[in-house]
Amino acid sequence: MGKIRRLKKGSAYTGTLPPGCVLCEQGAKLVLLVTGKCAKRCGYCPLSAQKKGKDVFFANERRIQAVDEALEEAELMDALGTGITGGDPLIAVQRTADSIKALKKRFGKDHHIHLYTSTTDKARIDRVARAGLDEIRFHPPVSLWKRLERSEFADALMLSKKRGMTVGLEVPVIPGRGEEIGSLVRSADSLGLDFVNLNELEFSETNWRALRAMGFDVKDDVSSAVAGSQELALSVLRTDIAMPLHYCSSSFKDGVQLRERIGRRARNVRKPHEILTNDGTLLKGVVETGDPAGVARALARDYDVPARLMWVDEEKARLEVAPWVLEEIASELELQSFIVEEYPTADRLEVERSPLRRR
Repeated sequence: MGKIRRLKKGSAYTGTLPPGCVLCEQGAKLVLLVTGKCAKRCGYCPLSAQKKGKDVFFANERRIQAVDEALEEAELMDALGTGITGGDPLIAVQRTADSIKALKKRFGKDHHIHLYTSTTDKARIDRVARAGLDEIRFHPPVSLWKRLERSEFADALMLSKKRGMTVGLEVPVIPGRGEEIGSLVRSADSLGLDFVNLNELEFSETNWRALRAMGFDVKDDVSSAVAGSQELALSVLRTDIAMPLHYCSSSFKDGVQLRERIGRRARNVRKPHEILTNDGTLLKGVVETGDPAGVARALARDYDVPARLMWVDEEKARLEVAPWVLEEIASELELQSFIVEEYPTADRLEVERSPLRRR
């Protein structure tokens, strides 16, 4: 058994972290969802309704139509690598291979790319290996966890190793499945795999009914993680094997990976009128109006607000103003004004808004 090393937010590992996880921890990986389609029907799958089972293409939070847009998103966050996910990326193998080639061409061979799949088709695995894939993570169904070495996954894993990729498994930690997970981990070690990643099981908008039907509950009032998943994962880390094991908590994904990733993007997309917070979000003043350009002219004329501290947002029918400026003048305006906190992502998800007193 390797020494258990602790990470933030309850995550832990033995041995060395997989290369893809090192960059993910830094928020330096582009998240590229090449399709929401998957041949498996895992009840615990947390993928959103917007993506699940649909032929969609996303780079981080941005829906895209072509690989060039993924390259733009990677540049906006200074990505050092890419994690290709789904659905199952090997269902859309042409799109996946094209994406790998384009990313390597633009950012060089050191741009680390890992991929998640439940596919064992050798031709598809060969295709992404030839395209330049660095690391492949297989997700076998629960029914095979106790007989991995006697399943089609064994051949797929060996082929992947022969092609020179870093090869591992990645599965959710399902309470009550300790025996199966233990068997899976020992099989992975026997097959000479590079690692096993254990993800804390969590509730989502699409899987909560299935998880509740299995008898699961959240572990506390502020978490979507399933009670008992973390405890089981940490016990698996004590398995007496040399192969690295890595437990990734639900809160690590949100509190570390996501925070670091959006922070990288925020530093590149922040406008002069926005404040970058410690959480990687952006603070801005907002004036709700059907004529944002007209209001901008009025603020420049009546209050000497510099143009660089305002931004006309036609899409949301509002004028954005530096928050420190809007706080000073809001009480003299007839329009509704707010201090808004948003993610610096393509969808500009609003986190919080606080109204300012108006005239």
